[in-house]
Amino acid sequence: MTAGAAALSGPLWSPRRSPWFLVTLLVPFAAAGPVIAIPRHDLGAAEALALVLVAVASGALQLRHSRAVAAGRRPAGGAWTLLALVALVYAPLPWVGWDWAVMQWFVVASAAMVLRGPLVVVAAGPVLVTPVVAAWQAVAEVDAGVRLVLVLIVYQFSLLAMGGAALYGSARLVRVLDELSAARTELAELAVERERLRVARDLHDLLGQSLSAVSLKGDLALRLLPTDTAAARAEIEGLTGVARGALRDVRAVARDEHGVSLPSEVEAAAALLAAAGIETRVDLALPNLPPSAAEVLAWAVREGATNVLRHSEATTWSMTGRRRAGQVTLELVNDGAEPNPDSSGPGGLDGGGDGGRNGLPGLRSRAAAVSGSVSAGFLPEGRFRLAVEIPESPR
Repeated sequence: MTAGAAALSGPLWSPRRSPWFLVTLLVPFAAAGPVIAIPRHDLGAAEALALVLVAVASGALQLRHSRAVAAGRRPAGGAWTLLALVALVYAPLPWVGWDWAVMQWFVVASAAMVLRGPLVVVAAGPVLVTPVVAAWQAVAEVDAGVRLVLVLIVYQFSLLAMGGAALYGSARLVRVLDELSAARTELAELAVERERLRVARDLHDLLGQSLSAVSLKGDLALRLLPTDTAAARAEIEGLTGVARGALRDVRAVARDEHGVSLPSEVEAAAALLAAAGIETRVDLALPNLPPSAAEVLAWAVREGATNVLRHSEATTWSMTGRRRAGQVTLELVNDGAEPNPDSSGPGGLDGGGDGGRNGLPGLRSRAAAVSGSVSAGFLPEGRFRLAVEIPESPR
């Protein structure tokens, strides 16, 4: 089967297959008694049919107990169904003798499934008693030798112990497989949700500045068009360039191949804010940063510049970067910020306008990935400060 065919056929195991697995396993166990006993005894058709029906009923009760254990619960009315099973298993013994004793593995397994506490030792009763009784009868009736008695003891003990363990273990195995299947489904759902959040965060972070630049250049072009056609044309050409860059960003997000550069983001932010009439001061003393640290700071510059355009009436914006005591700190400060009482930041700054999943929360998650932190808050005189601090050698 090819990988594609395997994918189409679904998982190898699913909870829907559990009952059929248990039924298939129980069939040979239920059939063992009649298959051994009927050929060895002179039974009429009615007697043989009765023996088969007893085996089927015993198997059905065992299946009920096994399914309950596989579902992670105790069988309802388990004490009564266990008594019924014991009656069905031991009733034919006087009739067909030791040829039916193999059916005691149902008693062993069901007792282990139903009983709790000290009573569970009842499950060991058939395993321990049957070999002793069989050996005693062999000595008493046919004067069997020591070797035959030992073989008989080992045979009866192994048959009942392994049969009971197989029945009990199969029910527990089904339970574990069902839990594993549920865990895999949950992990797949979490992976899908994580990927959805990644795409949402990256689209917000990548396109926020691009769309702000498109809006800014469009407004400038409209204002310049009546008085300076050449300048308006230049702004429109710049707008199309930004739009093409946004399209590349969207494709990169889909392939999870996007990346940002700190020098490029600083240059782009300064140019964009200058075009909006905002005085920009840049003081970065951060040479030779590790790539992971530089990338987080680049995202911070992009997020900070975007939010200044979207959520403030800024006239100045400063960017300061320093190394201090093994930490790298980037501080972005702008004026013209007014708190919005309906959000945790200026104009929805903290949530990025999307329910708090992107924007600064997205930046915080990026910083946390390299053991860093992000802080944001208002300063006196209508200023707003965004600070990112990460270890110089991110872990």
